[in-house]
Amino acid sequence: MGENNSGRAVALLPILVFLLIFLGAGFITGDFYSMPAIVAFLLALLVAFIQNPKVKFADKVRLAAKGVGDENIITMCLIFLVAGAFTGAVKAAGGVESTVNLGLSILPSKVAVAGLFLIGCFISISMGTSVGTITALSSIAVGISEKTGFSLAVCAGAVVGGAMFGDNLSMISDTTIAAVKTQGCDMKDKFRENFLIVLPAAVATILLFLFLGREADFQVTGNLDYNIFRVLPYLVVLIGALAGVNVFVILIAGTVLSLVVGVATGAFALGEMFTHVGAGIVGMYDITVISIIVACIVALVKEYGGIDFILTFIRKRINGERGGELGIAALALLVDMCTANNTVAIVMSGPIAKEISDDFGVTPRRSASLLDMFSSMGQGLIPYGAQLLAAASLTGLTPFEIIPYCFYPLLMGLSGLVFIFIKKRK
Repeated sequence: MGENNSGRAVALLPILVFLLIFLGAGFITGDFYSMPAIVAFLLALLVAFIQNPKVKFADKVRLAAKGVGDENIITMCLIFLVAGAFTGAVKAAGGVESTVNLGLSILPSKVAVAGLFLIGCFISISMGTSVGTITALSSIAVGISEKTGFSLAVCAGAVVGGAMFGDNLSMISDTTIAAVKTQGCDMKDKFRENFLIVLPAAVATILLFLFLGREADFQVTGNLDYNIFRVLPYLVVLIGALAGVNVFVILIAGTVLSLVVGVATGAFALGEMFTHVGAGIVGMYDITVISIIVACIVALVKEYGGIDFILTFIRKRINGERGGELGIAALALLVDMCTANNTVAIVMSGPIAKEISDDFGVTPRRSASLLDMFSSMGQGLIPYGAQLLAAASLTGLTPFEIIPYCFYPLLMGLSGLVFIFIKKRK
């Protein structure tokens, strides 16, 4: 551990290097994805290995390997891969399209935008990916805007909000998985705690969109064919997760069912099904490898005294359980704003949040919820995040046009703060 109880600020140099490289490349080029996160993290890891010459290189490798070998890291990486398999299979089977069309088929008049938000909530909580939800619904948002006369920015904001709802709550979302595993709590407990906090934000968002659409009058036209059989894998995963079934069992069952549905409905041939599963798994490689590299960096930073320094810094500025919760919330939000990736933000700040929760009596399910909520809040509002960039690209808008209508991420953060302050303390 660090040389003294207060830790060493210089031990945080690898994290600072990552932020300077990642953000610096974005500001210089105007494209915050010009520098791949994995490259920036590898450079940061190099700095961590060069640092602290008092520790032998072989010992540094051993420490890094020990960090990667942590049960939570291994479990998290395996879940990422299984979740990717399910996502690839269900998408290829036509589950996304059928789910969207089913929702639009039953929408009553004048609630299109609120309905778009609700559909986004259902898809994202079932699919576990905000970017995938935005990709699936953005074309629908354009169509609703054209048919209702609503501002396209309003419709896009509804899509982004719905996407962030599931990103924060879904049992198969990488952010949820990372939050649960880094804090050491059960997924169902985190869901229950988290859902109660964000429910007021979701209700308020629906009311805002209903108010904006109170004078709309339209009929959705076009092909809204759906196959309820193709929606079944989503329902199985969602219901099974809420019932507390093991996440591996749920995802494997959902993947198998998606493959059966895909072949039975003719979405793909029997010989193609593993190709779709493989494509879904490959889509999770980046976050899996990043999780491994971050585990190495955090292990070395902790050994050098960096974690102790941050904990001491926070401890001097907060008192009690409420202060600990505010510290975790601020940590998650700030790291997400710097990394433009809420999963990476949780993986990076999770160990620190765990230390804070232990020291200040914050329950694991509470700290996991705060990590997930406030990193997702940031991700749904930063103009250089993948979610707003995807929405802007698919609708022909700019992120800054959509942000004013991203009601849900903002209200989620406000709701989180309210619950921190009104919670009864022992």
